[in-house]
Amino acid sequence: MRRLRVAAGILRDTCGRVLIAERVGGGPFQGMWEFPGGKIGNGESPEQALGRELSEELGVELGAVERFMHLEHDYPDRSVSIHFFLVRGWKNEPAGLEGQALRWVAPAQLGDQNIVPADVPVIEALQQMAS
Repeated sequence: MRRLRVAAGILRDTCGRVLIAERVGGGPFQGMWEFPGGKIGNGESPEQALGRELSEELGVELGAVERFMHLEHDYPDRSVSIHFFLVRGWKNEPAGLEGQALRWVAPAQLGDQNIVPADVPVIEALQQMAS
C-alpha cells in the first residue's frame, strides 16, 4: 500500500471560521472538501511543506503555526500520515490559485460539509475547542 506524508493547515479568520478547500484534479475525492495543504517532499519538515503548499495553493505567506494534531488514515489504495497545524497568522488573502473553491466555515457547521474522511477527527477536535 502506498504511504503518503501530508501537511495541512487550519486557517481561522477573526470570526473563528476555518478555511476549507475543494479538491480538484480528478481522483476519488474530487468535489469533496479538505483543509488545505499537500504532500511533504523529501528532505522537508512538515512545517516547510505546509509553507510551500499554502503559498502554491492559496498565495499566502505563513506567519506563526502551531502543531495541532497528527493522524494516520487508511484508504483502500493508500495510507496517509497527516500533520495538521493551526495557522496563527499569514500574509495575503487566501485565493484558490489551482482553480479550487474556498469556503470559510464555522466549526459547528464543518460536519455539514462533504469533508474527506481523513479530516473528520480534526473537525471533532475543532468543535470541542470552539465550545
